[in-house]
Amino acid sequence: MTLHKSPRCILITGATGGIGGALAPAYAAPGVTLILQGRRLDRLEEMAAQCRALGARVLLQPLDVQDLEALRRWISEISESEAPDLIIVGAGVNTSAGDNGEGEVWALSQALIEINVLAALATVQAALPFMRARKSGQIALFSSLAGWRGLPATPSYSASKAAIKAYGEAMRDLVAVDGVKINVIMPGYVESKMCFEMPGPKPLLWAPDKAARRIRRGLAANQARISFPFPLNLGCWALGVIPPRLSSIILRWLDYGA
Repeated sequence: MTLHKSPRCILITGATGGIGGALAPAYAAPGVTLILQGRRLDRLEEMAAQCRALGARVLLQPLDVQDLEALRRWISEISESEAPDLIIVGAGVNTSAGDNGEGEVWALSQALIEINVLAALATVQAALPFMRARKSGQIALFSSLAGWRGLPATPSYSASKAAIKAYGEAMRDLVAVDGVKINVIMPGYVESKMCFEMPGPKPLLWAPDKAARRIRRGLAANQARISFPFPLNLGCWALGVIPPRLSSIILRWLDYGA
Protein backbone atom coordinates (compact mmCIF):
# COMPACT_ATOMS: atom_id res chain seq x y z
CA MET A 1 0.00 0.00 0.00
CA THR A 2 1.69 3.20 -1.21
CA LEU A 3 1.19 6.27 0.91
CA HIS A 4 1.16 9.74 -0.61
CA LYS A 5 2.27 13.00 0.89
CA SER A 6 -0.08 14.60 3.37
CA PRO A 7 -2.37 17.32 1.93
CA ARG A 8 -1.57 20.89 2.99
CA CYS A 9 -4.95 22.45 2.15
CA ILE A 10 -8.13 20.53 3.02
CA LEU A 11 -11.71 21.63 2.39
CA ILE A 12 -14.44 19.82 4.35
CA THR A 13 -18.15 20.30 3.70
CA GLY A 14 -20.42 19.20 6.51
CA ALA A 15 -17.58 19.91 8.91
CA THR A 16 -19.95 20.30 11.88
CA GLY A 17 -21.16 16.69 11.59
CA GLY A 18 -19.87 13.74 13.56
CA ILE A 19 -17.19 12.49 11.15
CA GLY A 20 -16.44 15.93 9.70
CA GLY A 21 -15.94 17.27 13.21
CA ALA A 22 -13.37 14.52 13.84
CA LEU A 23 -11.60 14.85 10.49
CA ALA A 24 -10.82 18.56 10.87
CA PRO A 25 -8.65 18.23 14.00
CA ALA A 26 -7.18 15.00 12.60
CA TYR A 27 -5.68 17.01 9.75
CA ALA A 28 -4.90 20.16 11.77
CA ALA A 29 -1.17 20.88 12.04
CA PRO A 30 1.30 23.72 11.46
CA GLY A 31 1.48 24.59 7.78
CA VAL A 32 -1.96 23.13 7.06
CA THR A 33 -4.94 25.19 5.88
CA LEU A 34 -8.40 23.91 6.77
CA ILE A 35 -11.46 25.28 4.97
CA LEU A 36 -14.56 24.27 6.92
CA GLN A 37 -18.16 24.56 5.74
CA GLY A 38 -21.23 24.02 7.86
CA ARG A 39 -24.58 25.59 8.63
CA ARG A 40 -23.81 26.47 12.27
CA LEU A 41 -21.33 29.31 12.64
CA ASP A 42 -21.07 28.80 16.40
CA ARG A 43 -20.00 25.18 15.93
CA LEU A 44 -17.61 26.16 13.13
CA GLU A 45 -15.99 28.72 15.40
CA GLU A 46 -15.53 26.12 18.14
CA MET A 47 -13.85 23.81 15.64
CA ALA A 48 -11.69 26.63 14.32
CA ALA A 49 -10.38 27.37 17.80
CA GLN A 50 -9.54 23.68 18.30
CA CYS A 51 -7.76 23.42 14.96
CA ARG A 52 -5.88 26.71 15.34
CA ALA A 53 -4.63 25.52 18.71
CA LEU A 54 -3.06 22.62 16.81
CA GLY A 55 -1.28 25.08 14.51
CA ALA A 56 -3.57 25.09 11.48
CA ARG A 57 -4.77 28.09 9.49
CA VAL A 58 -8.57 27.91 9.38
CA LEU A 59 -11.11 29.50 7.04
CA LEU A 60 -14.84 29.21 7.77
CA GLN A 61 -17.86 29.23 5.47
CA PRO A 62 -21.33 29.11 7.12
CA LEU A 63 -23.14 28.15 3.91
CA ASP A 64 -26.27 26.07 3.33
CA VAL A 65 -25.34 23.55 0.61
CA GLN A 66 -28.97 23.41 -0.52
CA ASP A 67 -28.27 26.77 -2.16
CA LEU A 68 -26.59 25.03 -5.06
CA GLU A 69 -25.66 28.15 -7.01
CA ALA A 70 -24.06 29.76 -3.95
CA LEU A 71 -22.26 26.49 -3.25
CA ARG A 72 -20.89 26.27 -6.79
CA ARG A 73 -19.72 29.88 -6.73
CA TRP A 74 -17.97 29.41 -3.40
CA ILE A 75 -16.26 26.17 -4.45
CA SER A 76 -15.03 27.81 -7.64
CA GLU A 77 -13.76 30.88 -5.80
CA ILE A 78 -12.00 28.90 -3.06
CA SER A 79 -10.55 26.48 -5.63
CA GLU A 80 -8.99 29.41 -7.44
CA SER A 81 -7.77 31.31 -4.37
CA GLU A 82 -6.66 28.43 -2.10
CA ALA A 83 -6.26 25.45 -4.47
CA PRO A 84 -7.24 22.75 -1.94
CA ASP A 85 -5.32 19.48 -2.32
CA LEU A 86 -8.15 17.49 -0.75
CA ILE A 87 -11.90 18.13 -0.72
CA ILE A 88 -13.96 15.95 1.63
CA VAL A 89 -17.63 16.13 0.63
CA GLY A 90 -19.21 15.34 3.97
CA ALA A 91 -22.46 17.33 4.09
CA GLY A 92 -25.39 14.96 4.54
CA VAL A 93 -28.75 14.37 6.20
CA ASN A 94 -31.06 11.42 6.81
CA THR A 95 -34.78 10.76 6.86
CA SER A 96 -36.76 7.60 7.53
CA ALA A 97 -40.00 5.83 6.80
CA GLY A 98 -41.15 6.39 10.39
CA ASP A 99 -41.30 4.24 13.49
CA ASN A 100 -44.24 2.28 12.15
CA GLY A 101 -43.29 2.25 8.47
CA GLU A 102 -45.85 4.87 7.57
CA GLY A 103 -43.67 6.28 4.78
CA GLU A 104 -41.34 9.18 4.12
CA VAL A 105 -42.28 12.86 4.03
CA TRP A 106 -41.81 14.28 0.53
CA ALA A 107 -40.28 17.59 1.65
CA LEU A 108 -37.68 15.74 3.73
CA SER A 109 -36.86 13.34 0.89
CA GLN A 110 -36.47 16.25 -1.53
CA ALA A 111 -34.15 18.08 0.86
CA LEU A 112 -32.15 14.89 1.40
CA ILE A 113 -31.55 14.40 -2.33
CA GLU A 114 -30.58 18.06 -2.72
CA ILE A 115 -28.04 17.83 0.10
CA ASN A 116 -26.72 14.28 -0.22
CA VAL A 117 -26.64 14.06 -4.02
CA LEU A 118 -27.04 17.36 -5.85
CA ALA A 119 -24.79 19.35 -3.49
CA ALA A 120 -22.14 16.64 -3.72
CA LEU A 121 -22.23 16.69 -7.52
CA ALA A 122 -22.18 20.49 -7.53
CA THR A 123 -19.10 20.49 -5.31
CA VAL A 124 -17.25 18.01 -7.50
CA GLN A 125 -18.11 19.69 -10.77
CA ALA A 126 -17.14 23.14 -9.49
CA ALA A 127 -13.79 21.94 -8.14
CA LEU A 128 -12.72 19.59 -10.93
CA PRO A 129 -11.74 22.13 -13.60
CA PHE A 130 -9.13 23.59 -11.26
CA MET A 131 -7.76 20.20 -10.20
CA ARG A 132 -7.65 18.92 -13.76
CA ALA A 133 -5.86 22.04 -14.93
CA ARG A 134 -3.08 21.60 -12.38
CA LYS A 135 -3.04 17.79 -12.80
CA SER A 136 -3.45 17.10 -9.09
CA GLY A 137 -6.02 16.97 -6.31
CA GLN A 138 -8.24 14.55 -4.44
CA ILE A 139 -11.97 14.46 -3.74
CA ALA A 140 -13.57 12.16 -1.16
CA LEU A 141 -17.30 11.46 -1.39
CA PHE A 142 -19.37 10.07 1.45
CA SER A 143 -21.52 7.10 0.55
CA SER A 144 -22.51 4.54 3.21
CA LEU A 145 -22.72 0.79 3.68
CA ALA A 146 -26.41 1.38 2.95
CA GLY A 147 -25.25 1.99 -0.61
CA TRP A 148 -24.73 -1.77 -1.05
CA ARG A 149 -28.38 -2.65 -0.39
CA GLY A 150 -31.28 -0.32 0.36
CA LEU A 151 -32.71 -0.47 3.87
CA PRO A 152 -36.53 -0.43 4.23
CA ALA A 153 -36.35 2.02 7.13
CA THR A 154 -34.39 4.61 5.12
CA PRO A 155 -35.27 4.37 1.40
CA SER A 156 -34.28 7.90 0.32
CA TYR A 157 -31.05 7.85 2.34
CA SER A 158 -30.11 4.45 0.89
CA ALA A 159 -30.86 5.69 -2.63
CA SER A 160 -28.73 8.80 -2.15
CA LYS A 161 -25.77 6.76 -0.91
CA ALA A 162 -26.06 4.26 -3.76
CA ALA A 163 -26.05 7.21 -6.16
CA ILE A 164 -22.91 8.67 -4.60
CA LYS A 165 -21.16 5.30 -4.71
CA ALA A 166 -21.88 4.90 -8.43
CA TYR A 167 -21.01 8.52 -9.20
CA GLY A 168 -17.73 8.43 -7.28
CA GLU A 169 -16.62 5.18 -8.89
CA ALA A 170 -17.42 6.51 -12.36
CA MET A 171 -15.68 9.82 -11.73
CA ARG A 172 -12.59 8.07 -10.35
CA ASP A 173 -12.06 6.37 -13.70
CA LEU A 174 -12.96 9.48 -15.68
CA VAL A 175 -10.42 11.85 -14.11
CA ALA A 176 -7.59 9.46 -13.20
CA VAL A 177 -5.82 10.33 -16.46
CA ASP A 178 -5.69 13.96 -15.28
CA GLY A 179 -3.91 13.08 -12.04
CA VAL A 180 -7.02 13.68 -9.90
CA LYS A 181 -8.01 11.07 -7.32
CA ILE A 182 -11.63 10.31 -6.37
CA ASN A 183 -12.43 8.15 -3.36
CA VAL A 184 -15.73 6.78 -2.03
CA ILE A 185 -16.09 6.53 1.75
CA MET A 186 -18.59 3.90 2.93
CA PRO A 187 -18.92 4.02 6.72
CA GLY A 188 -21.08 1.85 8.88
CA TYR A 189 -22.51 3.30 12.07
CA VAL A 190 -20.49 6.18 13.53
CA GLU A 191 -21.58 8.03 16.67
CA SER A 192 -23.36 11.25 15.69
CA LYS A 193 -26.70 12.98 16.05
CA MET A 194 -27.72 11.76 12.59
CA CYS A 195 -26.71 8.19 13.40
CA PHE A 196 -28.71 8.09 16.62
CA GLU A 197 -31.76 9.49 14.83
CA MET A 198 -31.71 6.58 12.36
CA PRO A 199 -34.12 3.72 13.15
CA GLY A 200 -33.00 0.14 13.55
CA PRO A 201 -30.07 -1.61 15.25
CA LYS A 202 -26.59 -0.06 15.09
CA PRO A 203 -24.10 -2.92 15.25
CA LEU A 204 -20.34 -2.32 15.48
CA LEU A 205 -20.78 1.37 16.30
CA TRP A 206 -17.53 3.34 15.88
CA ALA A 207 -16.42 6.53 17.59
CA PRO A 208 -15.87 9.50 15.21
CA ASP A 209 -12.14 9.67 16.01
CA LYS A 210 -11.68 6.03 15.02
CA ALA A 211 -13.58 6.60 11.78
CA ALA A 212 -11.49 9.71 11.02
CA ARG A 213 -8.25 7.74 11.44
CA ARG A 214 -9.49 5.01 9.11
CA ILE A 215 -10.60 7.53 6.51
CA ARG A 216 -7.33 9.43 6.65
CA ARG A 217 -5.32 6.23 6.11
CA GLY A 218 -7.55 5.22 3.22
CA LEU A 219 -7.27 8.60 1.53
CA ALA A 220 -3.49 8.63 1.95
CA ALA A 221 -3.37 5.23 0.25
CA ASN A 222 -5.82 6.39 -2.46
CA GLN A 223 -8.18 3.49 -1.82
CA ALA A 224 -11.06 3.47 -4.28
CA ARG A 225 -13.50 2.45 -1.55
CA ILE A 226 -12.90 3.19 2.12
CA SER A 227 -15.47 0.93 3.77
CA PHE A 228 -15.66 -0.04 7.42
CA PRO A 229 -16.02 -1.85 9.74
CA PHE A 230 -15.04 -5.02 7.86
CA PRO A 231 -17.64 -7.48 9.22
CA LEU A 232 -20.52 -5.09 8.60
CA ASN A 233 -19.17 -4.15 5.18
CA LEU A 234 -18.98 -7.82 4.21
CA GLY A 235 -22.53 -8.41 5.43
CA CYS A 236 -23.95 -5.40 3.58
CA TRP A 237 -22.11 -6.35 0.39
CA ALA A 238 -23.50 -9.87 0.66
CA LEU A 239 -27.04 -8.49 1.06
CA GLY A 240 -26.53 -6.69 -2.24
CA VAL A 241 -25.48 -9.77 -4.21
CA ILE A 242 -27.70 -12.54 -2.84
CA PRO A 243 -31.24 -12.95 -4.26
CA PRO A 244 -33.50 -10.07 -3.13
CA ARG A 245 -36.06 -12.43 -1.63
CA LEU A 246 -33.42 -13.82 0.71
CA SER A 247 -31.97 -10.42 1.59
CA SER A 248 -35.48 -9.19 2.46
CA ILE A 249 -35.96 -12.11 4.86
CA ILE A 250 -32.58 -11.43 6.48
CA LEU A 251 -33.34 -7.72 6.90
CA ARG A 252 -36.66 -8.50 8.59
CA TRP A 253 -34.93 -11.05 10.83
CA LEU A 254 -32.37 -8.38 11.82
CA ASP A 255 -35.21 -5.93 12.60
CA TYR A 256 -34.46 -3.62 9.65
CA GLY A 257 -37.58 -4.45 7.66
CA ALA A 258 -41.29 -3.96 8.07
